This record gives sequence, structure tokens and C-alpha cells, in this order.
Amino acid sequence: MSEIETLGQHRVHGGTLTYVRHNSAATSTAMRFSIFVPDGKGPFASVVWLSGLTCTEENFTAKAGAYGAAAALKLIVIAPDTSPRGEGVADDAAYDLGQGAGFYINSTEAPWAPHFQMETYITRDLIAAVDANFPTDPARRGVSGHSMGGHGALTLALKYPDLFKSVSAFSPIVSPTRCDWGRKAFGAYLGSDEAKWAAHDACLLIEAGAGANLDDILIDQGLADNFLENQLKPELIEAAAAKAGRKVTVRRQPGYDHSYFFITSFIADHLAFHAARLKA
Repeated sequence: MSEIETLGQHRVHGGTLTYVRHNSAATSTAMRFSIFVPDGKGPFASVVWLSGLTCTEENFTAKAGAYGAAAALKLIVIAPDTSPRGEGVADDAAYDLGQGAGFYINSTEAPWAPHFQMETYITRDLIAAVDANFPTDPARRGVSGHSMGGHGALTLALKYPDLFKSVSAFSPIVSPTRCDWGRKAFGAYLGSDEAKWAAHDACLLIEAGAGANLDDILIDQGLADNFLENQLKPELIEAAAAKAGRKVTVRRQPGYDHSYFFITSFIADHLAFHAARLKA
């Protein structure tokens, strides 16, 4: 069994929220996550939530207002940290690189490679710890996320069809090879050979035929989002889906920005979307 340490536990919406720390072989650090488990007899379907730049496991947990809907739908919801942290872990003064900005990829470049192995952490170590200690059904797992985490949710769902059966995203970076956030991170973590970047770009993955198991991809995008035109560019994933003959639903929401006020407004819709696709 993957050993975990319980840091705190709270009763919420008739379920149990637990804060957890465990050791990750991928990152060679301790990692943290929160997990909400509804009452009742499991195993339950689950959704992994991947947060955005600067976030920890706490932002979604405290701000998204997800657990009432999760309890009603009998969904487990897992929210991991966004990067390795701690003594000896590389960092950068900028908010969009280093700790809090892991981009859910495996770094190959110094000084990031020893610890910034977030793709393997999410798809192996996190899931192993959750499945070993909580009543999940491994055959019924989805993934969602916001901004950088939306990028992570899309790419990991497309690349790991055996792990994830549903995917949605809020304000995702749909094509990091074509925006400043992604190009900066990929250049640092993966090096200057842009051919290596394509495996971490949702639009390019869809065009290459990845993730054919997904019947639909749900995306919500606020039209008052400051990052919409320069960083997020949802029209690129619509074009990729049209080219590949795939279904991607982009809902453009007037007046909503990039914040958790946007996420809390539509998180119940997203959890219902996952629950419908993760039925026993």
C-alpha cells in the first residue's frame, strides 16, 4: 500500500474532506493533496482536479464550492499540488516558472529535471496513493482543471486513455506551444527542441488522433478573462477538433473572468458531465 499521512480532516456536505501528504518517487519529494469522499458504500467514481499557476492543493479545495455537487453525485474529488516543493527544489522568481508552475509535464532539463516530474506524479504516484487508501473505482476516473491545470487535464486525458474516461476544463491553455506561458515553461523544462513540445499540446494531440475514447471534451471559457486572447485561445482547440472530426464543446460565458468566482459558478455542471460518463 502507498503510505499516506493525514494532515487534517473535515466534515463537509455529508462527506469527508482529508488533507494528505505522501512521498513521491517521481518528484523525490513529499507531495500534498486534498480528497473529498462522499458518504456511502463505495467504490466511487472520481475526478482529479488540476489547479493553475501559483496554486496549491488548497485553492480549489477552499474556493471552488465543489463538494455539495460531488456529494450528490457520489463522486470522489482529488486536488493535488501544482509542483514539487521544499528544500533543494529548484525555483524561479517569476510566478509562471518553478514552484507552483509544474505544467504537469516531466522536465528533462537542469535544474528542473530532478524534481519536476509532474506527469509521472499525477498519472502514477498520486493515483496509486489514492487508489490504495480510498474507495475509488479505477475504471471510473475523470480529470478536470483550470488554466495551466486545464492544459494538464486535457493533455493527460488525451495521452492516458486507460486512466481517464472523461475530461473537462476551465479557461485551459489549449495550445501551450502557441502562447507565452507555454513557450516559456516548455523551453525551460523541455529544452529548445520544439519537436519535443508537441506531446504536451492538446491541440496537436487531438490532430494526431490521441484520446479517441473521449466522446466529448467540455470547456468553459469566460469572455471577460484577461488572458483569453494572448494565452488561452480556445478557437485553436475548436479548429483542431474540426480537423480531426472530434467533439469539443466550448461554452463561452459572458462577463466571467479567470478567477475562482468563474469556477464556482459552473463546477456543478462539470461534475455532472463527469458523473454521466463515469456511470458504473
